[in-house]
Amino acid sequence: MKKLLFLLLAALCTASFTRAEVNRAELVTYVETCEAILQEFQAKPSREAWQRAKGVLILNQFKGGLILGVKGGYGVLMVKKPDGQWSLPVLVNASEASVGLQFGATRIESIFIITDEKTPKILFNQRMNLGVDAKAVAGPLAAEKERNNADILKTPLLAYTKTVGLYAGATIKAGQIVRNDPANFALYSTNYTMPELLYSDWVKAPDEVRPIMALMQKLAP
Repeated sequence: MKKLLFLLLAALCTASFTRAEVNRAELVTYVETCEAILQEFQAKPSREAWQRAKGVLILNQFKGGLILGVKGGYGVLMVKKPDGQWSLPVLVNASEASVGLQFGATRIESIFIITDEKTPKILFNQRMNLGVDAKAVAGPLAAEKERNNADILKTPLLAYTKTVGLYAGATIKAGQIVRNDPANFALYSTNYTMPELLYSDWVKAPDEVRPIMALMQKLAP
């Protein structure tokens, strides 16, 4: 069973990297879709959650299956730099495989507010397993006026998720976020990789990514 799950994940990751070889216009659409997700979610996190933001991970995922379930998709990662400015959005792949009786299809939109400076750097080693490499919990909501969220706000990843569609079952799961250097090379016309794109000022922000950067600067200045 574990071998089957491993093979399924490997195939999914291979497919994700193949999909990374798309034209720049499609990559721009990925960034714009993540901006739209952020626009939709912006009022949900509490003010304290945005104040603690050191980074943000925005995911657009698609899930479907019968006996073997596969969830694939893409997203962007951004960090708040030491000078208080938000970084370029860098593209990532998102994948998950599951084994068991399951059915249906769904779309999953998520944002993860990152509350520490260490978590984004996990991806420097190619991949990060959400909930394993970095603990994740449901983030506090703006509507929750009386809840004591002090302990929750210390969690590295504060998750906010919306699911559209029906998906049931699944007994064994494995999921990960994988850096997508080929897509970022194409989007930014550069050979700089994730660390330089996130933490340096060596690459000028193209017009297409400035709206999502401006929105994050507004939400978490």
